[in-house]
Amino acid sequence: MIIAYIAHPIGRDQWQKTINLGNIKRIVREINLTQPDIVPFVPYYCDCEALRDDVPQERAKGLKNGQALLKSCPIHELWLYGDKISEGMQEEIKTAFILGIPVVPKTWQTQEAYREIYFKEIQGL
Repeated sequence: MIIAYIAHPIGRDQWQKTINLGNIKRIVREINLTQPDIVPFVPYYCDCEALRDDVPQERAKGLKNGQALLKSCPIHELWLYGDKISEGMQEEIKTAFILGIPVVPKTWQTQEAYREIYFKEIQGL
């Protein structure tokens, strides 16, 4: 079994957050129903429901929780979804680089954005 940490932008306003959490739910459902050897891991999902993104301390705690789990759980791959790579996703990518976790962009938008991040990283910029 491959444990795939699902990274997706959330958004800071309630409307965008609701849309993106719905997208994440659909992604996890699709993975579960179509890819029997993949375990989708979305530890921040509950924090997004429980913590307020517009309160800096709560946002920081949610990001810290996600980083702790990314570092301590047996994650095999980091999968990127969404229409962009958010600041939180950039931190997840940096952590994946440090830990040697393969990063797999799953949308054309994340493929393009990741390509830029990856080339900057390997060039040491």
